[in-house]
Amino acid sequence: MSTVTGTGTGTGTYAPKPGAAPVGRMIAAQTALETRMLLRNGEQLLLTVIIPSLLLVLFSTVDIVDTGAGKAVDFLAPGVLALAVMSTAFTGQAIATGFERRYGVLKRLGASPLPRWALMTAKTLSVLVTEVLQVVLLTVIALALGWSPQGNPLWVLVLLVLGTAAFSGLGLLMAGTLKAEATLAAANLVFLLLLVGGGVMVPLEKFGAAGDVLALLPISALSDGLRDVLQHGTGMPWGDALILAVWAVLGLGAAAKFFRWE
Repeated sequence: MSTVTGTGTGTGTYAPKPGAAPVGRMIAAQTALETRMLLRNGEQLLLTVIIPSLLLVLFSTVDIVDTGAGKAVDFLAPGVLALAVMSTAFTGQAIATGFERRYGVLKRLGASPLPRWALMTAKTLSVLVTEVLQVVLLTVIALALGWSPQGNPLWVLVLLVLGTAAFSGLGLLMAGTLKAEATLAAANLVFLLLLVGGGVMVPLEKFGAAGDVLALLPISALSDGLRDVLQHGTGMPWGDALILAVWAVLGLGAAAKFFRWE
């Protein structure tokens, strides 16, 4: 309850002082809210946690796809980590933001003391928090299956951040330009197509000449880059990093220009 202290001039001093909270505190609160909403959503949980985990266990224990020499889990684990990033930063974020836009949630938040750039920042931070949880879970599962990761963790972090930026831009672009139902259908369709043809479970060499084109996709660049580091122990795969950086710039730039709040 606010209290009023007299000043002798007919005015008063209100405590606590009314007004918006500091931007940093608002971003932190919105990030926590976005993360809770994401983890409580059954469909999002299916995409972000259950499907990648099941694919990792299934393809690592059952000889379904020829993954080349070495243990299957050494090939699959980096691809599943890339899939987890795509499922959260692209598919999950696109669907959630699309329906928030449809129901007017974004419009109301845009009129609140929380600046629009701060709202987008909170959504991005929420994606990063969710990805940390995914990476930890999938790493534990992969290690239990006999995974032997190699390479420098710093390069892995750089690739994951670039991949997150690329997929976030594409997801926000889709959510901000298409209707919610179209976003739902398109995001899930793209998820399935990239799961099959993005080098996640099946080596791109299996696709013949088309593999050179598929290698330019963000999911392929992220999968191959992580695989180079974690499976083969190479240095930073600059070619894959460049592809991800280009997708990130194009996606985020287009989202910033064409995103519609209503």
